[in-house]
Amino acid sequence: MYDEDLIWSQYSGDKTDIGCELMQVIRGLNKTLPLSRELDVLSIGSGSEPQLKILEAAFQGSVNLLDIDDVPLGIVRGYAEQRWIENVSTIQGDYTKELLAPSSAESFLKSHLSEKRQDLITLHHSLYYCRETDWTRLFDSLYRKILARQGAIHTVMMASKSEDHTTTTWLYNHFAGKFFDCNNDQDLRSFGRELEKNKAFKDAVFTRKTHGVKFWIDDFEKFMAVVWMILLYPNVHQYTGSQKEEITEYVHSNFWVNKVPLIQMQDHLVIMK
Repeated sequence: MYDEDLIWSQYSGDKTDIGCELMQVIRGLNKTLPLSRELDVLSIGSGSEPQLKILEAAFQGSVNLLDIDDVPLGIVRGYAEQRWIENVSTIQGDYTKELLAPSSAESFLKSHLSEKRQDLITLHHSLYYCRETDWTRLFDSLYRKILARQGAIHTVMMASKSEDHTTTTWLYNHFAGKFFDCNNDQDLRSFGRELEKNKAFKDAVFTRKTHGVKFWIDDFEKFMAVVWMILLYPNVHQYTGSQKEEITEYVHSNFWVNKVPLIQMQDHLVIMK
């Protein structure tokens, strides 16, 4: 999964798109917070954090990277050590256990964040690993127990619905639906609308956007590696040999032959106190 994500990061506009929106959030924070204050950020499901350079420069208080996999965190540690960066901390753990309940979030704040509430919390393509039925609990816990009095939460996910056959969303819904009667039900835009009605977030300002990003690499094996990552193979759906052949042939005929880029429509949700 790490290797597949690395290909995606290097040959798609995803990280640029996230970086642009992230800078908008940081600009918003700088308008409301004193410039002399050193800010803190928690990146949840950070991986090797492609946005580390932005975060390290903007959040001189502390940059806290939480991920379940220590391999990408090890890459971050090596990067920070080589460049004498002292404000970056890596935390190995499962956020669905560490942060889902208010009591565990309070413990996390004490044990890993030195009881410093975070000015920014990011969930960049990491909310997939939390059931949608638990999203409200998670955001309530983050909002009340981890986020600073004036802070922001920035979340990014693949859009759940698309009629465009060149999109990652359509590709997943088509083949997961055909072979496993499964569709993407993680709708971030809809969740944002529902959360906006929640009394616990009555003082928050919500922003919702959807952007399209392109992916292409002139290497079919690597192109397919990203396709399998999108189809959640092999961690969720166990495709048979014939199903794999059908998917591979479809991608080769509809994308590769005519050099059609894969499009990802991705939703951004920003919540600011």
